[in-house]
Amino acid sequence: MANSIAYTRNYTAVLDEVYKRAACSTCLNSPRRMARAGRNAKEIMVPKIEVTGLGDYTRNVGYKTGSITYEFETKTFNYDRGIKLLADVMDVEEAGVLDCFVAAGSELQRTQVAPEADAFTFSEIAGHAGVTPATEDFADADADDVLASLRAATNAMDEAEVTTGSRILFITPTLKGVLDDFSLANPARSNRVLERFSRIVEVPQTRFYSAIALNSGDADQFGYAKAAGAKDINYMVVERSAVIKFDKHVASRVFSPDELENLDSYMMKYRKYGIVELLDNKLDGVHVSCAPAA
Repeated sequence: MANSIAYTRNYTAVLDEVYKRAACSTCLNSPRRMARAGRNAKEIMVPKIEVTGLGDYTRNVGYKTGSITYEFETKTFNYDRGIKLLADVMDVEEAGVLDCFVAAGSELQRTQVAPEADAFTFSEIAGHAGVTPATEDFADADADDVLASLRAATNAMDEAEVTTGSRILFITPTLKGVLDDFSLANPARSNRVLERFSRIVEVPQTRFYSAIALNSGDADQFGYAKAAGAKDINYMVVERSAVIKFDKHVASRVFSPDELENLDSYMMKYRKYGIVELLDNKLDGVHVSCAPAA
């Protein structure tokens, strides 16, 4: 895709930029020790441990013999994306915006990297083996329907003994608005189920799909799109420790024209390599509600 750098005689410091919010899924990032563990390999090995329960103690025989199962599950890095941006030195100078790459780098993060990282994270969670999204049509639903669905989800997690202190609710702004309006209009009606979450995060529908297609960059097709047959996600409840999510390698650098042998251009390179996965023993800590397929 050709560069589009407007030529101006006078310009202001006000930037006309696309509306985009910051990343929504960073609260799921794994602790630093996980990033260190995955520093030098394409795969990481995650230990799993199980022990047998108690048995009767008898005075003649003593203890019953149980066992310890200690094994490893292998997780492979599954996200490797990047881009190279070029701007001819004369385009940049004649436009009078010599610091355009500062703005361009910020714009890349805000309008491309953050939305794609969110969309990839949520689609990987929703599409993980062992996670079965519930299909619920909330197009014309009222708050009672949404609250009942959330209560059923939290009840199932409670009965499965999922840790309560780090459950995060990701929900579309539309459904969150329905709940907010209900609470304001019905102060005496219970919405206590929302207190079962340590955090509530609004996710725009454009980042909230059960599956996405990552465009290769060929034929000017960049970024991501909703995959064929994918569903819109209504909401997702995630217990934070169930997720492996970190960036093993992030590289970002701007090159001056003097550093490029064949081009009289500025160049910005960006690459991000990481993983989004779920732990096999913690799938009870994930619940996904999707709208019916269009």
